Amino acid sequence: MNIPKIDLPRIVVIGCGFAGLKFSNKIDTRKYQVILLDKNNYHTFQPLLYQVASSGLEPDSIAYPVRKIFKGKEHFHFRIADTESIDHTNKLVHTSLGDIDYDILVIATGATSNYFGMEGIKKYAMPLKSLIEAINLRSLIIQNFEEALNTSDLLERERLMNFVVVGAGPTGMELAGALAELKKNILPADYPDLDIRRMQIHIIEANNRPLASMSEKASKKAAKYLKKMGVQLWLDTFVKSYDGETATTNKDTFFTTTLIWAAGIEGSAPKGINFNRSKGNRIIVNEYNQVAETDQVYAIGDIAQIESKTQPKGHPMLASVAEQQGHHLAKNLNQKASGKKLTPFKYNDKGSMATIGRNKAVVDLPFMTFGGIIGWFTWMFVHLMLLVDFRSRLVVFINWVWSYIRYDKGTRLIIRKYDKPKVDKSQ
Repeated sequence: MNIPKIDLPRIVVIGCGFAGLKFSNKIDTRKYQVILLDKNNYHTFQPLLYQVASSGLEPDSIAYPVRKIFKGKEHFHFRIADTESIDHTNKLVHTSLGDIDYDILVIATGATSNYFGMEGIKKYAMPLKSLIEAINLRSLIIQNFEEALNTSDLLERERLMNFVVVGAGPTGMELAGALAELKKNILPADYPDLDIRRMQIHIIEANNRPLASMSEKASKKAAKYLKKMGVQLWLDTFVKSYDGETATTNKDTFFTTTLIWAAGIEGSAPKGINFNRSKGNRIIVNEYNQVAETDQVYAIGDIAQIESKTQPKGHPMLASVAEQQGHHLAKNLNQKASGKKLTPFKYNDKGSMATIGRNKAVVDLPFMTFGGIIGWFTWMFVHLMLLVDFRSRLVVFINWVWSYIRYDKGTRLIIRKYDKPKVDKSQ
């Protein structure tokens, strides 16, 4: 990899998500040499992926070049590489660029979609965990309406104009709300030859309420907003199969060429890892984020599960947890370099929120729950402040203001056509 050897302990960080980014920012590179590995040369602000998918924002509004973020940071090196396996006995990381040795290893590889063993869904459903997947979904949504214009097959037109979102967590709810706003404000003008009223949006949720991780009050408000927007919410419902055209559930059958999977995630562990893992494929770590029975191997973010008396099932897989773990581990290692004791990780839950659409959001704080337009402005302000740099905040803010005033989403572009997997008609 052509990385110089210097007289500082070497930390290798795998992954530049929220946890890896925060750790790499806060670690003192006067005390350590830091090497950050990621398969992409950018960090993605995942909470706004749904806005890219629904034509609300351009991809570069929520993606930031890694080298720009760490410009000028001494003893810091970034390489685009796939991590193939880890040899913690010999302290080596095997990558697509070759092997690299470490003194301390930090695994921050995040999470990926969990299809619960359903191969048809894995093959045909549209996930929303990466920037590429968001761009693919945007292209597919627009392609569907272009195809619907040109078909005389009524069943096929129904499939093309039906959208099924599986999972009523924040991602699923926010995406369904964005699709409902497209239906109301954008698509009728774009496609005057189509009866957009026939477009259907469904959310399928296995729990008995949406936003199950939030308060019941927030769930009720969110369900009320969706109903007003014309979204069909199916609770206590789970998908049994999907063949690319028909989704079968325990309650009903849905004809759709677009099933969006937001129902579950699991840890995205590098290949070759043999550390103890949870049912969700997360690496088991102690309260210091250290992997048990290893020498100087740590895991943070969605890939890590801290098992303690207060958190027997680990912390939720949220950006706020990942950032706090990254910051805490960096602080601990900085203290360790100065001969100070490590402190256990304690998550500071500042609350959670989700937006359903224009002037519609729900916010859970430790001391209160609220929604409506105040919740919506709160959601916007918090997400703007969480973006990495001022330029991104300005671009996103201008896009939101323009969309609010003009009822318009200006990025309805098929930059690259998405080729759907061919449906197997023989079965």
